[in-house]
Amino acid sequence: MKITPQHFPQEVEKPRQAGNDSAKTTAEQATAEKAAGTVKADASRQRMLSWFARVGISPSLMSSDPKKQKHALERRKQILETQKASNLQAVLNIALNVTINEQTSDNLDPDWFFAFSTMAEEIYSQPMQELWGKIFAVEVARPGSFSLRTLQLLKTLTHRDAKVFNKAVNIASRRNNDAVPRILVGYHKRKGLLSLFKRPVPEQINLATVGLSYPDLLSLQEMKLIYASEIESGVYAEGQQVTWRCVNENMTLTCKTSDVALVYYKFTSVGSELYKLVTKSPNNAYLQELKAVLGEVFNIS
Repeated sequence: MKITPQHFPQEVEKPRQAGNDSAKTTAEQATAEKAAGTVKADASRQRMLSWFARVGISPSLMSSDPKKQKHALERRKQILETQKASNLQAVLNIALNVTINEQTSDNLDPDWFFAFSTMAEEIYSQPMQELWGKIFAVEVARPGSFSLRTLQLLKTLTHRDAKVFNKAVNIASRRNNDAVPRILVGYHKRKGLLSLFKRPVPEQINLATVGLSYPDLLSLQEMKLIYASEIESGVYAEGQQVTWRCVNENMTLTCKTSDVALVYYKFTSVGSELYKLVTKSPNNAYLQELKAVLGEVFNIS
């Protein structure tokens, strides 16, 4: 008997067709992925060209013709100088809109101003320009508020660094008549025999749970904005009081027992200067956790 195609069951033919469809689908997906990859590559290329255009550079900038080469370099210099002037103008415009209550008859230090302008002309991001504008306004009103060392450190900070610093500012507290902010994290109590029979309580909060991660702390330490290790306050006696202000909330701590010290991270002098400029908003999660921890050894009002 001669076997012809019609002797095969119809089901046997379907897998072959499905295989062809699958191969076709795979080929179409590959083509689509390739097209998408090309689009992404083109978009990345355009972004690269756009960024370098801001500093007067293009793939065909350097011509073999000396005259064209000179023209291209002069144009690049003009672009850079125009951008620097634009940066300074933005800083000035911001400073003019900052209101400072306290005024003084002292004159601004010329050396400070020219050092400031040299650094400020290379600040390109708008959020950082706002910070530099505030610094200038404060310095004009109260000369000596910001050291050149602070400006030099500030110049190395990026907008991302400033956001991390802002997190720290939002959980920082200051005592009355103390200009140095501190991030309170808990307390330390000298252990006695009675403590062996008490349930363990958390003596410190985990800052990562309230928005300030361990990498954030390391970054702040590397930037010399806070000191590298935790610090303990002096020991409080039973009944002793101390008042702290965190953003816009006052906390009066009355010690329930003796031999208790607060534990905190302390801002450096540079960090303390910059603290005054940052717009603050309360971190309620931090305050709630801090009060729960400190409530074990302090009455809080």
